[in-house]
Parts: sequence; structure tokens; C-alpha cells
Amino acid sequence: MSVPLNIAEGSGKPAIADRARFYAIARGSAMECGSLLDVCRVAGFVPSADAEDAKTLLARIVAMLTRMCRG
Repeated sequence: MSVPLNIAEGSGKPAIADRARFYAIARGSAMECGSLLDVCRVAGFVPSADAEDAKTLLARIVAMLTRMCRG
């Protein structure tokens, strides 16, 4: 929930620096999701193939947020 909420909050900020700060927080949260996927995979809660698919999508999200942080 943190990723989309921080993107939404940041997009409502008029100052570029404020937007970038919220996008950076969203980026950090997306990185945490990658770690959670690893934990869930190792614990057997998520099949390896599904975890890898999700991590591929997360990598794209992180890349987009990285560009958004730069303004």
C-alpha cells in the first residue's frame, strides 16, 4: 500500500523537491517488497516462478520511480 499512496501524495505536491521526496519513499517501499518476495519464496508461501515474475515487475517500477525522483 505504501508505494501507490506515496506516489499519489507526491503527485499532489506543487514543489518538485517535495514530489521527488515522496517518489523516493515509494521507491524504497518497492525495494522492500522485493525483499518480502524473497522471504515468502524461501518460506514456501510463493512459488519461485511467481516470485521472479513479481520481482521483474518491481524492477520496472523501481526504474520508473528512479526517473521520477530526478524530476
